[in-house]
Amino acid sequence: MTLSWFQIFRLGLVQMALGAIVVLTTSTLNRLMVVELSLPAVLPGLLVAFHYGIQMTRPHWGFASDAGGHRTKWIIGGMIALAIGAFAAACGILVLETSFALGMVISIIAYGLIGLGVGASGTSLLALLATTTAPHRRAAAATITWLMMIFGIAMTAGIVGKLIDPYTPQLLIKIVSIVVLTAIALTCVAVWGVERGLKVVREPDPTPFRQGLVEVWQERKARNFTLFVFLSMTAYFMQELILEPYAGLVFGFTPGQSTSLSGAQNGGVFIGMLTVGIMATGLKIGVLRNWVMAGCVGSAVTLVVIASLGPLGPGAPLMPAVVALGFFNGMFAVAAIGSMMALAGQGREQREGTRMGLWGAAQAIAAGFGGLMGAALVDLFRLIFSDAQAFGSVFIFEAAIFIAAAAMAAKIMDRQPVSATLVPGE
Repeated sequence: MTLSWFQIFRLGLVQMALGAIVVLTTSTLNRLMVVELSLPAVLPGLLVAFHYGIQMTRPHWGFASDAGGHRTKWIIGGMIALAIGAFAAACGILVLETSFALGMVISIIAYGLIGLGVGASGTSLLALLATTTAPHRRAAAATITWLMMIFGIAMTAGIVGKLIDPYTPQLLIKIVSIVVLTAIALTCVAVWGVERGLKVVREPDPTPFRQGLVEVWQERKARNFTLFVFLSMTAYFMQELILEPYAGLVFGFTPGQSTSLSGAQNGGVFIGMLTVGIMATGLKIGVLRNWVMAGCVGSAVTLVVIASLGPLGPGAPLMPAVVALGFFNGMFAVAAIGSMMALAGQGREQREGTRMGLWGAAQAIAAGFGGLMGAALVDLFRLIFSDAQAFGSVFIFEAAIFIAAAAMAAKIMDRQPVSATLVPGE
């Protein structure tokens, strides 16, 4: 027995919950540190990099769920850890206003929990999808679940952006509490009983973790795709920690407006993913390689446009440019995710979770590295240039990395039609 369409949608609710919590830490809390608390951008950059660094444990979580034969407990447990971490991170913002040292201790613990929670829950969920979805549904499953995650991000950012103005610390705690409790409840409802009776529930695999990871790394396709994920996701996440401060410092956006900007960007991601889902999966137009390349090149062009708007200051059409960036980001991401879902089932059996964990770790390392590098470069350039020039220089550098990722995709990705790539063996 494999996942039904209804069960796929249910599991997508977990992705939605993950996105809803994570967007608070990478957008709202980040902006509050840089603008309202006047802290260097590299500080939240280090915290977010730490939470991504913790996600280097993703291969272990994936292997553990492979070996244990059941993934539900990892999904729910990870979500609870993520929720506790997000709430603690919001408390850390309040403490930072009065005690920097104590606030940093709380924040470090909180972001560590966030990293563990995302790694355990997200990796186990993707492995469950990869191993229990019928081959002819994998492309659609990848599109559906990631669209739901982006919808959760965009919806949360949009609602929080409207509710958090005028900003007060008490209001922040109230909003974060509601989001994390809702996410836990949604996750429990989504996964309860789904895994029972599915044909992939296996006997425990006695293979040691290190041996299992080495076996996966020796697979040429898995290794090359890992390197591509690292390069492309470095570019994807470089603007994550600096876009809202850019909007606040250069264009005069309020906390609510900049959070809404993040929501609009993820709305663009949603549209980009939906476009590729319809065109590539539904209408069978194009190959994944070309969709990935188009997304990377389009992202590079819009980043250059965003950089060029800086000198215009308040009143410049930043919102449309950011939505366009989200659109091309979504185009690239969903095509890459579709390839990931297909590749997870290729190679040695009972290593799907380990492969997903390896790619998840590469993404996490790239996200932390890219976000931290973007924040650090902005701090450095602000010592030399104006705010607009400093942020713009980083956006242009990010655009160059996207072009490099497009070139790598052209070299290593399959040139097969989407249907052949995503439905191996048919």
